[in-house]
Amino acid sequence: MRSIDYDTEQYQDYARGRALTAQQTQVWIDAFAAVLPERRPLAGLDVGSGTGRFTPALAEAFGPVTGIEPAVRMREIAQAHSAHPDVRYLAGAAEELPVPSGSADYALMFLSWHHVKDKPQAARELTRVLKPGGRLLLRGNFRDHHPRPWWLEHFPRGYEVDAALFQPLHEVIAMFTSIGWRVTGFGTVTEPSVGSYGEMLARLRLRTLSFFGQLGPDDLAAGFRRLEQVVAADPDAPAPVFAEPLLTLERG
Repeated sequence: MRSIDYDTEQYQDYARGRALTAQQTQVWIDAFAAVLPERRPLAGLDVGSGTGRFTPALAEAFGPVTGIEPAVRMREIAQAHSAHPDVRYLAGAAEELPVPSGSADYALMFLSWHHVKDKPQAARELTRVLKPGGRLLLRGNFRDHHPRPWWLEHFPRGYEVDAALFQPLHEVIAMFTSIGWRVTGFGTVTEPSVGSYGEMLARLRLRTLSFFGQLGPDDLAAGFRRLEQVVAADPDAPAPVFAEPLLTLERG
């Protein structure tokens, strides 16, 4: 995987390219609530919080949240546009979380696990900062449980390239269970559509997905040409939805 430097790439367009509607956000919050303890408040971590697209919603639903993000530019945008009285944003990474041991009830990693360079160290850090019985909500794609978004097939080797970014599910589970965690749930969440084919194409053109950083200019150009031809046939049709994996793990 080619690493994405969010301080020089994507940060300007990330919030627009990855924005969630209120309905989409609520679907995810409901999915998280279903696998978290019922008591409130819960102290949360949003690990890889980016521009803060989930962090304020987590605070509203569950209690105080610390967003942890290594990219300076992404944190600046979060602090400017995703502020909340029960949210703070700190510099850090999954391998070195800047919070006390045993201080969090849960951690969310929403499409950030594949960016973690030292995954065993990140697993150890999550073990350190979560309380016994704390939950990790891992919304990640997995090589063998890939959601296959509709637009991916139009890019050369699209599925192959995208799937290669992610670990197989069994590897992730083995990494955590070997240090005392247990799986409490694995399922999918179907996020409501972002809108029409045309609206989705406009978002994809911003190239705020890790996938686009893995392709050369010729493959990018060919993929967007094909995609534009498909969308041009019916730009106002609703963009298809797909089921997205959510793995829940509990710290021993």
